[in-house]
Amino acid sequence: MKTKPDLSFWKLWNISFGFFGVQIAYALQSANISRIFATLGADPHNLSYFWILPPLMGMIVQPLVGLFSDKTWTRFGRRIPYLFVGAAVAVAVMFLLPNAGNLEFTIMSAMTFGLLSLMFLDTSINMAMQPFKMMVGDMVNEKQKAEAYSIQSFLCNAGSLVGYLFPLIFTWIGIQNVAAEGVVPDSVKWSFYVGAIILILCVIYTTMNVKEYSPAQMAEFQESANEKNEAEVAAGGSKNKALQVFLQVGLVQFFCWAAFMYMWTYTNGTIAHTVWGTLDPKSAGYQDAGNWVGVLFAVQAIGSVLWAMALPRFKNIKVAYALSLVVGGIGFLMVPYVHDKFLLFVPYFLIGFAWAAMLAMPFTLVTNALEGSKYMGTFLGLFNCTICIPQIVAALLGGVLLSWFGSVQGNMLMLAGALLIAGAACVFLIAEGKKSKEY
Repeated sequence: MKTKPDLSFWKLWNISFGFFGVQIAYALQSANISRIFATLGADPHNLSYFWILPPLMGMIVQPLVGLFSDKTWTRFGRRIPYLFVGAAVAVAVMFLLPNAGNLEFTIMSAMTFGLLSLMFLDTSINMAMQPFKMMVGDMVNEKQKAEAYSIQSFLCNAGSLVGYLFPLIFTWIGIQNVAAEGVVPDSVKWSFYVGAIILILCVIYTTMNVKEYSPAQMAEFQESANEKNEAEVAAGGSKNKALQVFLQVGLVQFFCWAAFMYMWTYTNGTIAHTVWGTLDPKSAGYQDAGNWVGVLFAVQAIGSVLWAMALPRFKNIKVAYALSLVVGGIGFLMVPYVHDKFLLFVPYFLIGFAWAAMLAMPFTLVTNALEGSKYMGTFLGLFNCTICIPQIVAALLGGVLLSWFGSVQGNMLMLAGALLIAGAACVFLIAEGKKSKEY
C-alpha cells in the first residue's frame, strides 16, 4: 500500500510560499476597499454592497478551479497553471483599481470602473489562492497536514502584515496620503503597485520549486487511501463522515466569515469616528484613519501568527477552535469602546486568535475527512462556498443592520463579536471522528 511520503520543512514551505504574495494582494483589497469607495463618494450605508462582489466571485471561481484542475494534467502540473494565470491577471488589475478616481470619470462612472476592477481582482485572487490549498491536499499526508496548513497560515499572515502596512510605510517615506476629492491617494496606489510585483515574484518561486505528483502517482495514493477508508468503514466508521464534517464546519464558518466581513467593511468608519472624530472621507483625519486600519490589521496578523504557533499544543481541536473564536469575539466587542489608537492594538491582537483558527482548522478537518478522494479539488472549491455565502449574506444585510443600529458603524463590530461567539458554540456540534480529535 503506497502512501504519500513525509516532506521536508522546506518542501512544505515551497508548496505554500506563493501564498505570501497572494495574501499581500488580498490584504490590500480587504484593508482599502471601503476606503477607496468612500473616497470615490459612496454612502456608508451602501459600503457593504461593494463587498458582495469578492465573495460572489470566489463562490463561482473556486469550485470551477477545483473541478477543472482535478481533470488537468500538464507538464507544468495539475494546479500550478491555474495559480499562475490567476496571479498574472491579479497583477494587471492591481495597477488599474486604485486609479478609478483619476480617469476623469463622473462619480458613478468611477465607482462602476472600480466595481469592475474589484470583480476581476477578486476573481483572479481566488483563482490564484485555491491551488495552494489543493496542493496541500494533493501532496501532503495526513500526519503532516496540520503542519502544512500551519505554514500556510504563517505565510498568509506574514503577507497580510506586509499588505496592511504598505500605505503607512509609503506615507512615512513622503508619498502623499491625501488627494483631490474623489481621487485615491498616491500612498494607496503605490501599495497596490508594489504588492503586484511581489505577488508575481512569489508565484514564480513556487512554480519553479514545486513538482506536483504525476497522474500515476496520484492514482496509487488514492487507491491506498480508499483501501484504508474501506477498512475503517468495516471497523464501524461512516461513509458519510466527510459530508457530515463538511456541513458542520460550514455552520461554524457562516458565523465567522460574516463577522470578518463586518470588520473589513466598518473598521475604517468606526475608528475614524471614535479616534479621529470624523466621518468625512475628504478629511485628512479620515485618510489617517485609513492608514491606521492597515496597522490594526497588521497587529491582528501578528496575533494570528503567534497564536498559530500555540494551536498545535492543544490536544483537542474543538477546544482550541472554540477558544480562539471566543477570544476574537471579545476583541470585537472591545473596539467601539477604545478611543486611543494605540490601545486599539489590544482588541485587534485578540481578533487575530480567531483568524488563526479560521485559516488552519477548517481545512485540516475537511481535507482529513476527504483523504483518498480523487475529487479533492472540487470538494475544496465547494467548501469555499462556506466562506463566500456568509460574506454575501452579511454584505446584503449590512446597510439594513447599520440603520437598525442607529447608523453607528461601531455597533456593527459589536455584532461581529456576537457572531464569533455563536460560531464558537457551534464548534461543539462537529462530529468527533478519530481523525479530528487531535490537532
